[in-house]
Amino acid sequence: MREPQLSGVGVSPGRASGPVVKVTESIEEPATTPAPEDPHAEAARIAPAAQAVASRLEATAAAASGDAATILTTTAAMAADPALVSQAEQLVTAQRIPAARAVYEAANNFATALASAGGYMAERVRDIHDVRDRIIAELLGIEPPGVPTLERPSVLFARDLAPADTASLDPERVLALVTEEGGPTSHTAILARSLRIPAVVAAKGALAFDAEAVSVDGVTGEVKAVDPNAPVVTATEAAGVDWNGTGATSDGHRIKVLANVGAPPDAVAAAEAGAEGVGLFRTEFCYLDVDSEPSVDSQRSAYAAVLEPFAGKPVVVRTLDAGADKPLVFLSQEDEPNPALGVRGIRVSAERTGVLDRQLEAIAGAAQQARAEVSVMAPMVATAEEAAWFAERVRAAGLPRAGVMIEVPSAALTAREVFDAVDFVSLGTNDLAQYTFAADRQLGAVAALNDPWQPALLRLIALVGEAAKEKGKPAGVCGEAAADPLLARVLVGLGITSLSMNAGSVRAVGASLASATFADCERAARAAVAASTAAAARVAVAEGQ
Repeated sequence: MREPQLSGVGVSPGRASGPVVKVTESIEEPATTPAPEDPHAEAARIAPAAQAVASRLEATAAAASGDAATILTTTAAMAADPALVSQAEQLVTAQRIPAARAVYEAANNFATALASAGGYMAERVRDIHDVRDRIIAELLGIEPPGVPTLERPSVLFARDLAPADTASLDPERVLALVTEEGGPTSHTAILARSLRIPAVVAAKGALAFDAEAVSVDGVTGEVKAVDPNAPVVTATEAAGVDWNGTGATSDGHRIKVLANVGAPPDAVAAAEAGAEGVGLFRTEFCYLDVDSEPSVDSQRSAYAAVLEPFAGKPVVVRTLDAGADKPLVFLSQEDEPNPALGVRGIRVSAERTGVLDRQLEAIAGAAQQARAEVSVMAPMVATAEEAAWFAERVRAAGLPRAGVMIEVPSAALTAREVFDAVDFVSLGTNDLAQYTFAADRQLGAVAALNDPWQPALLRLIALVGEAAKEKGKPAGVCGEAAADPLLARVLVGLGITSLSMNAGSVRAVGASLASATFADCERAARAAVAASTAAAARVAVAEGQ
């Protein structure tokens, strides 16, 4: 008789087994009554409650590092957002409803707006719901929903985990994660990899799964019921402790092992993790929560703070990746029916060339100040013509190396022509998968399509790898696919020359590559590309190791 099991998408490698603990659902919807006797006094309770939540999140962020610190800091800023507080206060006074109900409605209005925007902004909806529940709990004097205190090492089951909850997990107590929602690029997935906790997402029916204990495979996505009296098994994966810090296969084929960063704390964490440089520096942090374009001087100082931990090492800076799905006040863009397919990335730069030129001036100044080996790339490039236009502006700014991100299938299909215009490319596998499969990368219902092991995606990557070899130019991967130690070997076998990932995955990926020959990587690539499904690709590569 087969044991009961679930199937989802493995997003963080490793295997573990132990008792199941289910995470509390969202807080109960607050009542609209009784009407407050003094609406103004009731409204005045909201700001202190929001600030108390923000302060706790900031304190947790201060004790964290890397991706966890960044996400906690962002969530704290949402909790203290004056617009959210103001809208809730107005609802109390105008509709004479309790403060908790007003926060619930105001937050839901924000969440609806973000969901309508799609793309990156839609990814923030879970954050808003988390902030909403924390503020409501503060107002009601109750414990907020979330991860309970674990009395023993356990496997967590949830519909989805709030970023702040995931960032605060104790790897000594959390054996593995299983969620009904989420995808390979969700915060749950990214943070689980960073914390080296095996994780499976998009496991339909997880909360209804009747099992006291389970085994979890973070590679295959299998979750099976096991004997609750069996000993607990902790995660087993390459810890990377023996990696010498130089990215290469065991027979000396060089592959740079780099980090993705988005703010100064990320850069420090990446340097401490042993990253050989930065393969993706997201510059959006300079532009968030501002009403006007930051000055060249302020941008230069901010960029230099990120570059300084990597003086003398390579850093690839991505220019502003903004658009209708990542709206910035000072850009004043029109609403679009489908923001993910609208004016974003390099298309914004083409419309607002002054914004791009000032950013390039700031990047050049920061590179000189920090003495890092800076290259610059543009996001969302679709054609060789766009690539050539961008490269010309980069070189005019005095920056030596220009590249582009390949996130759109058309760019992968014309990789040879793109390489003729630029010095390097970097594959953003998160968006490349999303556009290849017409599947929102944050929607749990289509998470399996965004699995980076999908053969169709790997075949596109192979086209770029072949073009890179023919043109004698580097091709990197800076999507979350690079953080999978086993998939990293496949990517190298496809012709990829550098891998960039979250800081927590650097040593595991470096160690995985160091334990394989280049021929091993090529065999793994052939097996994965020849597979008919993502699951088959995983199995074929794992069995061939």
